[in-house]
Amino acid sequence: MTTQDNVIEETDSRMKKSMDSLKREMSTIRTGRANPALVENILVDYYGVSTPLNQMSSISVPEARVLMIQPWDKQSLKDIEKGIQMSNLGLTPNNDGTIIRLSLPILTEERRRELVRIVKRKVEEGNVSIRNIRRDSVARFRNMEKNREISQDENRRSQDRLQILTDSHISKMDTIGKEKESEVMEV
Repeated sequence: MTTQDNVIEETDSRMKKSMDSLKREMSTIRTGRANPALVENILVDYYGVSTPLNQMSSISVPEARVLMIQPWDKQSLKDIEKGIQMSNLGLTPNNDGTIIRLSLPILTEERRRELVRIVKRKVEEGNVSIRNIRRDSVARFRNMEKNREISQDENRRSQDRLQILTDSHISKMDTIGKEKESEVMEV
């Protein structure tokens, strides 16, 4: 395997990580339906340690617009409740002493449009991340050519392969964004 192939492979790996990051961020954007990913990374002050909610409770979806949080330690109910209120999700926890229920209200048209803007911004941030990774790899290829490790033709061919890879990842990110937009706008 040539050094250009190594650079391309490493670039592809970094781009896939960016895409995974975008998918995780998209799962935290609220739609009309309940999704455990919406709250699983909320940090709760648990005995003085910031702990993600999914590491201290089970999160389930008993109904289409209801999340049920069942902590493993009943003493942490108040802390979980406070963590949810501080998360700026706009959800009010309903604590019955053993579990917490979160009812997701129906999204207003204005809120849906705001969420679509957030989705577009996150997709654009993902695309910028992909382009930055590409720029780093192009710089590596230029250095390799400057140091006479590869020829000018090899550099050009490698950059063409890099551009195809970049276009592919950006296209996938745009698709993820479009799917999330339609999910948010769905009434």
